[in-house]
Amino acid sequence: MRFAEAAGMALVQKYATFSGRASRSEYWWFVLFYSLVLFAIGLACLVTASFSDLRDGVPPPVALLLFIGGLIWLAMFLPQVAVQVRRFHDRNISGWWYLALFVCGFVPYVGFIAGIAVFVISVLPGTEGPNRFGPDPLRPEARAEVFA
Repeated sequence: MRFAEAAGMALVQKYATFSGRASRSEYWWFVLFYSLVLFAIGLACLVTASFSDLRDGVPPPVALLLFIGGLIWLAMFLPQVAVQVRRFHDRNISGWWYLALFVCGFVPYVGFIAGIAVFVISVLPGTEGPNRFGPDPLRPEARAEVFA
């Protein structure tokens, strides 16, 4: 899967689809796209703020950029969670484990370990062939005789 395909699939075709599986390439291309969008918004805010006088509070152009950035982050939050859950499914792990690790992320010290666990699960290859969450995204033609 390529960059544009992954971004389009996560944002348009599977915006809030939590079922099925996501290959590593689909997940990591979307993560790159998401990071680049947030970086561009942050950079635009930084550049705009550097040319503004901040003594009287946040100037309107910076506030507008922060507002737009917040809306974009909010709009992209659901597809990011959906593609992460589908990535867990590719490893044959329930998406509820992602919720548990996400909640553990707010606990001091435990959050660091939860973040490492999510990263490791995202990096590992998916199960070969179909699993209980659907067909293999890399080889959808492979069939399973029995789902366990």
